[in-house]
Amino acid sequence: MATGTLISLALYFIAMLGIGIFAYRQTNTNVEGFMLGGRQLSPSVTALSAGASDMSGWMLMGLPGAMYVSGISSAWIAVGLTLGALANYFLVAPRLRVYTEVAKNSITLPDFFENRFNDSSRSLRVIASVVIVIFFTLYTSSGVVAGGKLFETSFALNYELGLYITAGVVVSYTLIGGFMAVSMTDFVQGCIMFVSLILVPAVVISELGGLDNALTAINQINPNLTHPLINAKTGASLSFIGIISLMSWGLGYFGQPHIIVRFMAIRKVQDIPTARNIGMGWMVISLIGALTTGLFGLAYVTAQGETIDPETIYLHLSQVLFHPFIGGFLLAAILAAIMSTISSQLLVTSSSLTSDFYQAFVHRDASDKELVIAGRVSVVVVSLLAVYLAHDRDSSILSLVSNAWAGFGAAFGPLVLFSLFKRTMTRIAALSSIIVGSTTVLLWIYLPITIQGQSLSSWMYEIVPGFILSSLTIVLVSKFSSTDNETLTLHDTFTSVFNAR
Repeated sequence: MATGTLISLALYFIAMLGIGIFAYRQTNTNVEGFMLGGRQLSPSVTALSAGASDMSGWMLMGLPGAMYVSGISSAWIAVGLTLGALANYFLVAPRLRVYTEVAKNSITLPDFFENRFNDSSRSLRVIASVVIVIFFTLYTSSGVVAGGKLFETSFALNYELGLYITAGVVVSYTLIGGFMAVSMTDFVQGCIMFVSLILVPAVVISELGGLDNALTAINQINPNLTHPLINAKTGASLSFIGIISLMSWGLGYFGQPHIIVRFMAIRKVQDIPTARNIGMGWMVISLIGALTTGLFGLAYVTAQGETIDPETIYLHLSQVLFHPFIGGFLLAAILAAIMSTISSQLLVTSSSLTSDFYQAFVHRDASDKELVIAGRVSVVVVSLLAVYLAHDRDSSILSLVSNAWAGFGAAFGPLVLFSLFKRTMTRIAALSSIIVGSTTVLLWIYLPITIQGQSLSSWMYEIVPGFILSSLTIVLVSKFSSTDNETLTLHDTFTSVFNAR
């Protein structure tokens, strides 16, 4: 690999570690400082850290690859994600920021559920924590695998060494600086992703002779590539169910702990509109960049007479069209996407282990210093487990992780929304919704039932039935169960505080 590329990557790693050290010096040493940055995130850091931790390598590899193969019809996923993220900013962000503070200063999602519904049995906290720990450990492992394969493919390094480098850098800055380090590095990584997703498609279009020539080249390859209702790979028209299934990815936003925790950490509710504008602007431009990279990358590769793995189109273009120093920067964008998600998931899992297990059941009166130490130990433990699982590249873990978005969206999404808006929602309804949502997703994936020759999951994305049934469960169970006075009083207090702000 060219020296310039290696220099760019070395500078990137040094910068991430430097940010971790800076965040350590700026953050309070108490547990709220380590897990929520003292609720002092600025709007820009909130927006870009939420976006970077959300998109991961999917933005730079999965989406361009889908566009490369299927054409513009794959953009319905991006439309659904954009609408879902926007709704998340309007419906969840301001209310969750206030409610978590009113509800005994809750610092994790399971903590909030327990306080919101006055759950003395602690069953809500335990079940929600188990869902988070299991799925995020698998999620983290998937990210480490992606890092290992990137180093193996691009740098000709040993796969296992790639795992250790990826995990080592992420764990280092997460361990040192906690939530603030994760959020600040996400901000920088989001900026790198943003610039790269403007630069790469712009250069490709220029190489093809301009936008008109690029579109002409695409139509010559396959006219269906530019048709929004036809899958260019199969030539089949998208059905209404197919479009709904693709767009339903947006429903997942309401239940993703690593994203909505940013809303809990922003310094004040009044900053959320600014964060929303920055975040949505970043997201729309980045998604367009990713889509055009795949579409026009196909035209460029075809013109060169080459054949590549569709999911490596961004990586391929970054190496053949740019100076090695710039190519290193563009490769760093993929690492940024991978690392931003790993660090966020590591910290959420660590926070759940520390607050929802250690403090709740092992040492209730633990000091802030002890809890911060427990949090750091949890980061190391979860990362070691994730690296261990990542050694098996053929593990079924990756197939499970591909459905984790739906699992979180169905298990937590309706619960988060109803808990913020429905005054008379009950503890039993909350508990039931997690069980029904997650169980529906799993059954939809694994039941040996077909519709029109397709598995249930292929016919419709599993988040749709999971989200619907979880929501219906909340409505019906709340109707036939009672809410205690303390829960009603808490919601009334939240409403008063929220309206006042």
